Amino acid sequence: MSTAPAAVTRLIEAFAQLPGIGHKTAARLTFFLLRNRLDLAVHLAEALRELKERTRFCSICYNITEEDPCPICSDPGRDHSLICVVEEPLDMLAIEQVGTYKGVYHVLHGVLAPSEGIFVENLRISELLTRVRSGGVREVILATNPTGEGDWTASYLVHQLRPLGVRVTRLGRGLPMGGDLEYADVVTLTRALEGREEM
Repeated sequence: MSTAPAAVTRLIEAFAQLPGIGHKTAARLTFFLLRNRLDLAVHLAEALRELKERTRFCSICYNITEEDPCPICSDPGRDHSLICVVEEPLDMLAIEQVGTYKGVYHVLHGVLAPSEGIFVENLRISELLTRVRSGGVREVILATNPTGEGDWTASYLVHQLRPLGVRVTRLGRGLPMGGDLEYADVVTLTRALEGREEM
C-alpha cells in the first residue's frame, strides 16, 4: 500500500509511461517538481497544455506544426521535387540541423513492425504515394534508420515507388547499423546525404 498522496502517485505513474522512464526515475522527477520553488511544475503543465492545443500534423508532410502547411512545405525556396522520407519528426530535425538539405520531407510516424502491430495502414505510406502520384517529384530519399525494421520499410517503399517512375535513393551508409538519425552528428549526416545511393 502506497503512503504517498494520490496526486503524487498519479504523476509518478504518468511519468513512468514515458519511453525510457522507469519507476525510480519517475519518482525522482515527481519529487523534484514538488521541491522546485521556481514554479517549474506550473510551467511544465502550461507547456503540455499548449502542446496539445496548438500542435497538429502538417497536411502535406505530416510533420508536427502549429500552422498548416508547415513552414518547410510552405517555403517556396525549398526544392519540392525532392522528398526525404523519415521515420519520426526527430529525424527530420536532425537532418535540418545539418543545413545542407534543401528539399522537403515526409514523416512516416514509425516503421513496419508487424510483431509490434505496426503495419502499412498504421504509417503515412499511402499519403506519400499520393504525393508522388500527383506529379512534380523527381526523387525520393529514403532516410529510414539503419535497423532491420528501417531496412524492411525502405524495401517496401522501393517496391511501391519504382513503378511510379520516380528516382529512389537511400542515405549513404555513413550511419552505423542499428543507430538512430537523431543521435548522428552533423558530419555523419552530411556524408550520408551526399553519399545516398540508388535503391
